[in-house]
Amino acid sequence: MKKLILSFLILGFTFGVSAQGNDGLTPEMLNKIKQSYKSTPEDKALRNAVANGKIQSLALDLDNLGKYDTHFSHRVSSRGITDQKSSGRCWMFTGFNVMRSEMIAKYNLGAFEFSQNYLFFYDQLEKSNLFLSLIIKHINEPIDSKHNEWLFKNPLSDGGQFTGVSDLVTKYGLVPSTVQPETYNSNNTRKIDELIILKLKEYALELRAMNADKKIKKDRLETRKVEMLSQIYRMLVLAYGEPVQEFTYTLRDINGKEISTETYTPKSFYEKFVGKDLKNSYVMLMNDPSREFYKVYEIENDRHVMDGANWKYINLPIEDIKKVAIASIKDSTMMYFSCDVGKFLYSEKGLLDVNNYDYGSLMGTTFGMDKKQRIQTFASGSSHAMTLCAVDLDADGKSKKWLVENSWGASHGWQGHLIMTDEWFEEYMFRVVVDKKYVPTEILKCLDQKAIMLPPWDPMFSEDIN
Repeated sequence: MKKLILSFLILGFTFGVSAQGNDGLTPEMLNKIKQSYKSTPEDKALRNAVANGKIQSLALDLDNLGKYDTHFSHRVSSRGITDQKSSGRCWMFTGFNVMRSEMIAKYNLGAFEFSQNYLFFYDQLEKSNLFLSLIIKHINEPIDSKHNEWLFKNPLSDGGQFTGVSDLVTKYGLVPSTVQPETYNSNNTRKIDELIILKLKEYALELRAMNADKKIKKDRLETRKVEMLSQIYRMLVLAYGEPVQEFTYTLRDINGKEISTETYTPKSFYEKFVGKDLKNSYVMLMNDPSREFYKVYEIENDRHVMDGANWKYINLPIEDIKKVAIASIKDSTMMYFSCDVGKFLYSEKGLLDVNNYDYGSLMGTTFGMDKKQRIQTFASGSSHAMTLCAVDLDADGKSKKWLVENSWGASHGWQGHLIMTDEWFEEYMFRVVVDKKYVPTEILKCLDQKAIMLPPWDPMFSEDIN
């Protein structure tokens, strides 16, 4: 019997080693792979160039750059390029740029800006409350449950999306940038983010420990959460300053002529000079070919404010989105727009074109995934928000290229803007937020559907942060 068991063990060990060996990179396999590589003089020169040079520069298609064109048939006017510096607040800059464009046009202002620092303070406080509230919501689940794993990996960030703009502005209002200017830390958010995240994770563990202690009443968790947020508030004040509550402000037109001088609260300033119902006037449209079109999707717990709205959108074919965007631009209305900005970006000219870089010829292969496949494999997703402000149409009214106002400063790209070819727009544009009045009725009817709930860890739903 012992010999039989020993024989099975030896057989199992041999089979295991054999199976593992078939999966591993054996000397025979490595030799075969090596033989497939032919080192010609031309290839040696290419190898030296690639090894010692920047791959983007070597793959840059100079012939394609000859097609570079900065003319646009339809463009929304704007004044002044914003700069988010070393922060992930592109979503806020973009949302503000949409609103300030309309305010500049209405009052004939110069390069007016809203204070990002003012509202960002509340964004970080609200997100801290959201995190701790969700920790309490899922407190009876194991710490390594999918929800808790996601929460501990994503307690706080300076990224976001349009529902953050609409919820925060509606709740806290707006102030001019001169009333609450930027600080070093609002322009450079990484370190203070790290410290607050560290504290939030510590607090989350404390709440879980309190819940495990049967002697502590459950309502004590909420009381303790408020105490925790008091410490977060103090950290935010030290980094960004305490948010202004009331201020006197003189609004002047582009020639310096006084329009009005009044004392405002942030909410009264917003109501007077913007006044739009941000929560109900806009709709988010997505182009995600990995999911069914003409359906409404909602992202669980993906919001900025606990008592606010989850991220919700209508998924549409790209041609439908183009029609809506063109209608908005023709009516001099900018849009919140997000995309995978790092793909095929030629920074020197601010050009986004799928033909900017010929990586296939350089590497002797092809890169053939389509948009759906890139989404499914995490190879592409929205990473940056900008303000869609122009389109160039041909004689038949078809789009040839698009223009976005960026928030990386006036010296970046083309005069602070990025130019997108229509093909790049199709491949790497993901969502646009547009006034409902530009959306056909049959598309808006999709909002009557019960939204399909998706988890926050879905591959499509990272925040706009660049």
